[in-house]
Amino acid sequence: MAEIGIVGAGFIGLASAGWLMRDGHRVTLFDPSGVAQGASFGNAGTFAPYGCIPVNNPSVFRDLPRFLLSSESPFRLRWSYLPHVLPWLARFMVSSTRQRYEASAAALAALLGEAQAGYAPLLEEPELAKYVRPRECLYLYSSAASFDASRGSLDLRKQLGVSFDVLSAEQVRELEPSLAPIFERGVLFSDSWHFSDPQGFLQSLYELLAARGLKLERTSVSALEPTADGVMLRTDDSTARRFDHVVVATGARSAKFAEQCGDRVPLDTERGYHVRYRGASQLISRPVGWAERGFYMTPMEDGVRVAGTVELGGFSDERNRSLLDLLTFSSKRALPGLQQPDSSWLGFRPTLPDGVPVLGRARASERVIYAFGHQHLGLTLAGVSGRIVADLVARRAPPLDLSRYAATRF
Repeated sequence: MAEIGIVGAGFIGLASAGWLMRDGHRVTLFDPSGVAQGASFGNAGTFAPYGCIPVNNPSVFRDLPRFLLSSESPFRLRWSYLPHVLPWLARFMVSSTRQRYEASAAALAALLGEAQAGYAPLLEEPELAKYVRPRECLYLYSSAASFDASRGSLDLRKQLGVSFDVLSAEQVRELEPSLAPIFERGVLFSDSWHFSDPQGFLQSLYELLAARGLKLERTSVSALEPTADGVMLRTDDSTARRFDHVVVATGARSAKFAEQCGDRVPLDTERGYHVRYRGASQLISRPVGWAERGFYMTPMEDGVRVAGTVELGGFSDERNRSLLDLLTFSSKRALPGLQQPDSSWLGFRPTLPDGVPVLGRARASERVIYAFGHQHLGLTLAGVSGRIVADLVARRAPPLDLSRYAATRF
């Protein structure tokens, strides 16, 4: 039985705690915001085993100028942030060449193939399974040209084992009759589902684990110092704690800990947004994504959550009103029964140039384990990431080769 510290109390941190405690370890979470905050609070709630197509893909060479200049683009760059993000963008463009894009897609598909099994032991608990809504996710295309442009990525998904059905306009309307009749094609992804309340799921998971001994310290970690037989974890109040292992699972803020442990990882953040329409969940029965506009509409317990968009601009709390307006305008166009959103949110997703998370041991110490950089797939990959963390601590063989996810790839 080992003493293990986990930096981060979101989906990855809590799933890791669950898997580690199955092995009998004593676990302490560190997160100044508490449980299920940040990107783990505001995501679209979708379990997306089809999500193997990374943002870095060959189409960016054609589409990037339009994305940067169009008022309807789901992608934005804060120009004041350009000097900082330029090295990341250069790596991103290199990662968008066809060979590297397909390598990233294959790496993601391998992880996603283990995603449901990663959740299985967690969802055996009735207190957690009650949050699962087993309705497949639906992608929508508002023009035949947009659907045709997506055929390459759909073909690659199919090659990588993703199962889906292509729907006609009539089939889309039969499936979700409240949608506006503006969609020419739909893609319905098998084996996908969503949480009715992602934060509620994580809070229930925390309470379940806390009753079995999990500890939570609402304090910021300032430094990790590997030693010969463990890891010293220092908090902002200068307290030092020794652990047998430490897991870095603090999303977009993980890079400084990796650097302290010998790995320079080009991690940045994608600023993501959501708006909520309270009491509108009856309008749709499943997560619905508008492919051209880059967002999902998900029916949750408290209403419809409209989540998406990408903004490169660092950790500033200043919200981009135009992106919130785009989410509101586009969602009301897609789903005319919506009224006005009653709340909005900004969060910071971790993003790496090749779209693939970092999973594995630190360069400076095998006792530091990385589980960060999951981009848009943190919820989906939480279970398998937690299993991999537990396997590494136990020196068991993980369910797949981790070389493609190593920090040393950079």
